[in-house]
Amino acid sequence: MMMIIGNWIFVFIMYLVGNLIFVSKRKHLLIVLLSLEFIVLSIFFLLLLYLMFMENSMYMLMVFLVFSVCEGALGLSILVSMIRTHGNDYFQSFSLL
Repeated sequence: MMMIIGNWIFVFIMYLVGNLIFVSKRKHLLIVLLSLEFIVLSIFFLLLLYLMFMENSMYMLMVFLVFSVCEGALGLSILVSMIRTHGNDYFQSFSLL
């Protein structure tokens, strides 16, 4: 029982650390994307623990992984196009106009 509670606490700490990095490091797009992937990884672990605790099917985990990989590929393509047009990944180097 203590091991299960320790796993849940570890996942929530991972989620909070990912959110803290996302809020505090807003200058570079790459750091923001890495923190978002860390948050997705913590949500994946949370879903894994929940499905193992309830003894349900793990099919939803595969769907979640497919969507998270698509989200990561989309973020990297935005990063590459931003570096090609602006030369760096600073948010201050481009305007919305």
